[in-house]
Amino acid sequence: MQLSLQEISDRMRINDLLIDYATAVDNKNFDVWDEIFTPDAFIDYTSMGGPKGSMPEVRLWMKKAMPAFPMSQHLIGNSRVHLQGDTARVRTICYNPMYLPDGKNGHQLSIFGLWYNDRLVRTPSGWRITERIEEHSYSFNVPEGFEPDSTD
Repeated sequence: MQLSLQEISDRMRINDLLIDYATAVDNKNFDVWDEIFTPDAFIDYTSMGGPKGSMPEVRLWMKKAMPAFPMSQHLIGNSRVHLQGDTARVRTICYNPMYLPDGKNGHQLSIFGLWYNDRLVRTPSGWRITERIEEHSYSFNVPEGFEPDSTD
């Protein structure tokens, strides 16, 4: 199947959007989420121990929680994009090493594997995520008793 120039452009713009999200989280720059998500977006991080709710609610939680982690890298790839006119479904793998509080006034490197299951919509300002549901795959070297919500 041959892709049209519009489909190629859409896929490239969606890829850029997914990279923008990963970069924003690693830089702890949640103010740019207005350029990544729709205002009414639903986000569900519960499979990884986080909250679920509206984009503004989850953004507030992230702003409070992420400073506890001095390092994170969200490496994304293997995105499967299903375009449907002005909407898309996307499934993307994420490999995520992070320094987590170890409960002993230090940190330890932990690694998480997950999938982002997204619904996107084309807006006048470009593609935006309207729904993001994280799907846990694996965790490695997580400190005993670590609770993501304990950083609130």
